[in-house]
Amino acid sequence: MVVLAASIVSKSGKVLVSRQFVDMTRIRIEGLLAAFPKLVGTGKQHTYVETENVRYVYQPIEALYLLLVTNKNSNILEDLETLRLLSKLVPEYSYSLDEEGICKHAFELIFAFDEVISLGHKENVTVAQVKQYCEMESHEEKLHKLVLQSKINETKDVMKRKASEIDKSKIEKNRGDKGGFGPLQSMGSGRIENSFSDLSISSSGTGFGSGSGFGLTSDVDSFATKSKGRPTSSATAPPKGLGMKLGKSQRTNQFLESLKAEGEVILEDVQPKLSQSRVSAPPPTDPITLTVEEKLNVTLKRDGGVSNFDVQGTLSLQILNQEDGHIQVQVQTGDNQAVSFKTHPNMNKELFANDYILGLKDPNRPFPTGQASDAAGVGLLKWRMQSTDESMVPLTINCWPSSSGNETYVSIEYEASSMFDLQNVVISVPLPALREAPSVRQIDGEWRYDSRNSILEWSVLLIDNSNRSGSMEFVVPLADSSVFFPISVRFMATDTFSDLKVTNIIPLKGGNPPKFAQRTQLITDSYQVV
Repeated sequence: MVVLAASIVSKSGKVLVSRQFVDMTRIRIEGLLAAFPKLVGTGKQHTYVETENVRYVYQPIEALYLLLVTNKNSNILEDLETLRLLSKLVPEYSYSLDEEGICKHAFELIFAFDEVISLGHKENVTVAQVKQYCEMESHEEKLHKLVLQSKINETKDVMKRKASEIDKSKIEKNRGDKGGFGPLQSMGSGRIENSFSDLSISSSGTGFGSGSGFGLTSDVDSFATKSKGRPTSSATAPPKGLGMKLGKSQRTNQFLESLKAEGEVILEDVQPKLSQSRVSAPPPTDPITLTVEEKLNVTLKRDGGVSNFDVQGTLSLQILNQEDGHIQVQVQTGDNQAVSFKTHPNMNKELFANDYILGLKDPNRPFPTGQASDAAGVGLLKWRMQSTDESMVPLTINCWPSSSGNETYVSIEYEASSMFDLQNVVISVPLPALREAPSVRQIDGEWRYDSRNSILEWSVLLIDNSNRSGSMEFVVPLADSSVFFPISVRFMATDTFSDLKVTNIIPLKGGNPPKFAQRTQLITDSYQVV
């Protein structure tokens, strides 16, 4: 059997898609396809036409023809089988079987034809296999995109943090300009030098004026603190030993460096870090941001079964501009009947129960607005789901410790449900006190040993359809099996159990609906195997 070409043509003879599987000139294939409508008769029961050189095997598809051009020596039964397979594939890629739909999905159809026919011969494939081959889903590509996106998000966070620091420095600079340093320059240099030598500043100096903010006897440290590091030209070089130097001492730095050399993690500048932690999540830039978040509390038994399964979710709203406060939020819930919803006391419960619209009881009141740094938002809706069905658990862990001689072999396996694609999965296994890291024999992912807490962390960046199950095996000195429990798990996902989605923002004062962004995430609050 040799298929020369597979084509889709209109009944008027217009060629929409054609794929040749042997060397053939364009003029010849155009001539063969142009002759086909003239050879097709009306009222005939068979669906093939023969000429001196080729055979046309065809099948009508609404106003089109699906056509195979073969040589006369090919097996017509196999040709008909190939034609039937192609006729099932065409509606899979082009839902509208007209000229516009076929031309729009021409390349997808050509790729599908290539999976069915290779060098003129039919491949032993099914419709499902062809669709899977054409999707070209790559686990490595997903990982690459995930890592790339995390780097982009990290860079954006650093950029916003730097911009915030610059804005703060400008504000402090403006405050310093308004603090009365101009009159300080009008003072004579002798007055400042005398003040430094006396280690005090008298309020009798006329340069400060009344209400300058200085006390009657402010010491030099207070002067240095209130001047914000902006001395005048005559005070740029204060006498030695007056305590004007800011920052850590050399002895403190040497102590911190010695701790770092021993592997300790040192957090410097505690106060700035606290302020930065609030802006670690990228602040919203859209006028309206709705955040769907579910927290998962799961306790699994080591021998199988679920001891606790609790999902608590919230829908929060954040509005940047006050003029966008008069709105209502249209939501859509999933088909999960186990989820029970509860609206905020200020929400109109009847409106939500009947139309799934979240709006205030008093429509004349606007929703409160918040700054971009306030990531919490206003809570609109809460829901909860509890279950004892093990099939609802996104990730199950099986741990099999076994002793042999003076060693304990531990095999751990995870199995992920197909409901979610899990990201940044970390499985923490407690270990007995060890002098050195455990010997990891086999692992699907990466591992890290925390010697201080004696914990082995198993990390998998992404769990999807390509790696729904994985295992790790390691060896430690002889230990009791109860040492390896409880096992803690943390991960996140972009899908939720409630499948809650925001479909529309309804403005109450007319006009176009404002732009909004929706963030959805499922995170673990407590996830253990005990």
